[in-house]
Amino acid sequence: MPPEAAFLPASTTARARLPAAWRAPLGLLGMSLLALVAVTGASWAAMLHQWWNIDTYSHLLLVPFIIAWLVALKEDELAAVAPQPFWPGLLAVAAALGLWWTGETQGINLVAQAGAVAAVQAAVITLLGLRASLVLALPIAFATFLVPFGDEIIPPLQSLTAEIAIALTHASGVPARIEGIHIYTPAGLFIVAEACSGVKFLIAMVTLGVLVAFTRFEHWRARALLLAACIIVPVLANGVRAWATIYVAQFIGAEKATGFDHIIYGWVFFAIVLALLLGAAWRFVEREPETYGWPLSAIAEWNWVAHAETRRVAPIGAALAIIALAGVAALAALL
Repeated sequence: MPPEAAFLPASTTARARLPAAWRAPLGLLGMSLLALVAVTGASWAAMLHQWWNIDTYSHLLLVPFIIAWLVALKEDELAAVAPQPFWPGLLAVAAALGLWWTGETQGINLVAQAGAVAAVQAAVITLLGLRASLVLALPIAFATFLVPFGDEIIPPLQSLTAEIAIALTHASGVPARIEGIHIYTPAGLFIVAEACSGVKFLIAMVTLGVLVAFTRFEHWRARALLLAACIIVPVLANGVRAWATIYVAQFIGAEKATGFDHIIYGWVFFAIVLALLLGAAWRFVEREPETYGWPLSAIAEWNWVAHAETRRVAPIGAALAIIALAGVAALAALL
């Protein structure tokens, strides 16, 4: 580094590294995202509350950092692309804001939150353009995991866990009967509560599975197998965990077994399952993370991309259109 560079402000050196073609689009993108987040702020606040205060979704606090890491891996390829705002993306912004408005007015948080996140994703595609968005397809799509979802599958997971646990309990020679999510044994009654459904581990495993599948594997078959394992293994493991609690309780009592379950199985058992699953998958990795996604050379050969890029709009026009759409959505929500 030249001696004089050491005395430059950090913002100056950052601007020097940023290609000139990206400066205006990124500034306009920042303005657009501020407008969208301001309008959908209640949904973003609700999501942040869930990330911070609900254990099931605490892993989502890592998603923004993962997205930033994925973008950073594509720094060199992005430097070779000049952002070209893509006006059809405005239709996606409008649709996403419509989804947010529907959820907001109907009191359906999941729908409103999905719309808020989709509006940001659509704005990125609109202002950075189709070619840059294809390079960043994984981080843009991965932003979907910012939406806290999973409560809807808790009841079936409770039932499935109970069925696995009762089957293993009978197989281990312990007399028991089941009524819904209630399991009666000689040591006492066991209930597969919501906290025991395994939804937290399942959601975290799927999120991690998507990241690993699309950064370390090239072929769809390998990706599908990994994602299937990230769904099936935690469900089965949770059933084994529930059975182990019931089985141990026959010897040490229900109260001690439950405490043992929360301390040992809640933190150690699933960590072991995660390590085993990822360890098995790691033997078959096909590429390094920085090579994920479609390379620019492949995108350049897609004629439909060049054709679609003719549908351009001025960067300032795209940004103003997004801000206007945000204003319309805000007014509609007030009516």
